[in-house]
Amino acid sequence: MATKKALKKKPVAKKVVKKSAAPKKAVAKKKLVAKKVVKQPVKKPAAKKKVVAKKVSKAPAKKPAAKKKVAKKSAPKKSSVKAPKVDQYGLEQDDEFYGLYFAKSTDEGLVEVKPCTFSLMYWWKGLLGYPDMIEISSDSNTAMLQFESTFGGGDSGETELTEQDALDIDHIIEVDEEEMLVSLYSYVPIPVPDNLINAVGIALLNINPETRYGSIEICSTLNENDENEHFLRYRAATYLRGIKSGKVEAIENMVTNGSAFFGLALDAMCVDKSVKKWLLS
Repeated sequence: MATKKALKKKPVAKKVVKKSAAPKKAVAKKKLVAKKVVKQPVKKPAAKKKVVAKKVSKAPAKKPAAKKKVAKKSAPKKSSVKAPKVDQYGLEQDDEFYGLYFAKSTDEGLVEVKPCTFSLMYWWKGLLGYPDMIEISSDSNTAMLQFESTFGGGDSGETELTEQDALDIDHIIEVDEEEMLVSLYSYVPIPVPDNLINAVGIALLNINPETRYGSIEICSTLNENDENEHFLRYRAATYLRGIKSGKVEAIENMVTNGSAFFGLALDAMCVDKSVKKWLLS
């Protein structure tokens, strides 16, 4: 019984061997096909793509020519528009004094009054009503106004200087037409004693940082006897160049604010009783 079962299994084994041989030939055919596929990518024109890329990069090199043409067209337009808007003083057409000519009668004849000097004259004569004391140079490029005022302390009881503590202050306003600059100088008319120079100098180191407009300083000059004297003064300046309207008000604000800040500084310095005694002497 055992031998009969073994004889039946042998033919099955032979058939299995024949089936396994057939797939091997199919695999061999697939390998040949794979070789043909590998040869096709070699024919791709890789070099041609690089040449096309170089041509594209050369195109932007032509752009600078367009920029130069735009710059040449815009330049003449700006100069042609601004030229007719400036008068003999350099004032533009929308300026409050554009195209106007002012003159002042003096012993030497008529003297031209330029815009900054006219602004000072209008403030002094027109708004304040004082007589004309402005000195104008022969070329009208500089002018100067000198006047005096009296400074009095406060009445609140919290200040060092009271209403009874009044002192005189000298003022000089100078005009530079070429720079269109107006400068204010306010002086204590009596010189600073030598023994108070250090005390006043230390006080200014503390006061000037708190002065929001202008500055206070000690200036030296020679008197009639060629002796060196020291004076306490306040200095401020304002540019009128570029101010189209309100030049007179700019001068008024400079003098008003300057007087107020100088007064506060003098009151603060009087904490030192020796300085107060000197100011009221």
